[in-house]
Amino acid sequence: MTVLTLQRIVLGTSIAFSYTLFGNAITQSFMTIPALLADFPPPSSPDYSSRATLLGKQWPHCWAVGNVFFRPISTLGFLSYLYSAIVSYNNAAALGDYRLFAFCAVSNLIGIVHSAVNMQPLNDKLASLNVESMEAKRAGITSLKGQLKDGEAVLRKWGNWNLVRVVVPLLSGTIALSQFI
Repeated sequence: MTVLTLQRIVLGTSIAFSYTLFGNAITQSFMTIPALLADFPPPSSPDYSSRATLLGKQWPHCWAVGNVFFRPISTLGFLSYLYSAIVSYNNAAALGDYRLFAFCAVSNLIGIVHSAVNMQPLNDKLASLNVESMEAKRAGITSLKGQLKDGEAVLRKWGNWNLVRVVVPLLSGTIALSQFI
């Protein structure tokens, strides 16, 4: 197998990863979050605490796939775009402009760092709304008196921050696809 054939395989896989991540982020932002927010009572409602606790029980099911399945895909996508940039830089006959592949790799890295720094703490806050969750126990939370009032706001913030994870793979995949064709 030649380096150029391997680059095509790796790049095609990277593009598929990008669009898979894009599809997942679209589903989260425009289906999952609105479904969880549907009929969420106002913070002044006596039903708010029980609904926020339910959110804490539901949330681990929503993000478990992201941690198990999409985290490795993001990492492999970053490494694959980096590989394509290196091959294109070192071989004039290779596919595409190395700078565009490097941009794709950096944008994937930004998505990975954003997920770890900005999104994971929100995941933990949402999961800890269930006092019986592992996240709550790790944080030493035995009562949710102050936290329940923030449940809806944290979920909305998560939805807004997730838009970065919509844009990054769409941008990377589209740029890489333009170099592949």
